[in-house]
Amino acid sequence: MLRRYRTDRFVTPAPTPFALLRRAEDALLAALPDDFRMLTLSPLVPLATHTAVATVDPRKVVATVRGSEVAADPTNGLALEAARRRTRALTLDPRSAVPVRLAASQRVVRAQHFDAPGMLAHFQLFALATAGRDTGALAFEQQHLLEHLQFAVRALARAGVTRTGIRITCLDEAAAPLLARARTELSGTPGVDIVEDPDRKTGRGYCTTLCYKLCATVDGRPLEVGDGGFVNWTQPLVGSRKERLLIGGLGIDRLAATLAPPTDT
Repeated sequence: MLRRYRTDRFVTPAPTPFALLRRAEDALLAALPDDFRMLTLSPLVPLATHTAVATVDPRKVVATVRGSEVAADPTNGLALEAARRRTRALTLDPRSAVPVRLAASQRVVRAQHFDAPGMLAHFQLFALATAGRDTGALAFEQQHLLEHLQFAVRALARAGVTRTGIRITCLDEAAAPLLARARTELSGTPGVDIVEDPDRKTGRGYCTTLCYKLCATVDGRPLEVGDGGFVNWTQPLVGSRKERLLIGGLGIDRLAATLAPPTDT
């Protein structure tokens, strides 16, 4: 057992000092809008959740022998809870458009192996999910995309990031007004650069309308610390194509890597 513990990447402690992880997480929590409900997610989800909800290859997920699997991304758990809450709201009012805003910080496990620095078998993610209903004219998308991006900008600034890059990819021509409004609303924010990223390859399999990446400039180089976008995960769960869901996440381990080590006092 001890020999396995020394060599198994899934069970060894995180290489990032706890104090840095806590500082990064505290910065994210302090920037979270009051409207978001912070959840403590279970470390497990029902078996096949990641494949059914987010089209994740099952080989990337660690299954258990009890009909469940280890959480690989908190946005999947948040999507399930958001769908449950939206279903309850629609039962009371079939036209309910009241948004559900959820957040969670969760240590997750990914089974695929990357032979590269900074790629870990388990790591901490801070995630947001906003679920609601299409009310026309991209009203849901306009409001909540800006809310997620403003949160990310505040959080990274609180963590000490002096320059943040937001790379937005429009997956549909209809998303152009979303990009335009994000640029307008955030253009005057010091240290924030918003650029269009039409050549992005990742995320196109599960995101709809628009997706984005967050980068922090560290030692003059961009470090990807988060991403997000619109997905249709709650539509089959709730049973309505009018449902909308925006997800976003930041890597706490990566963000912690940008912080100065704590000093002894």
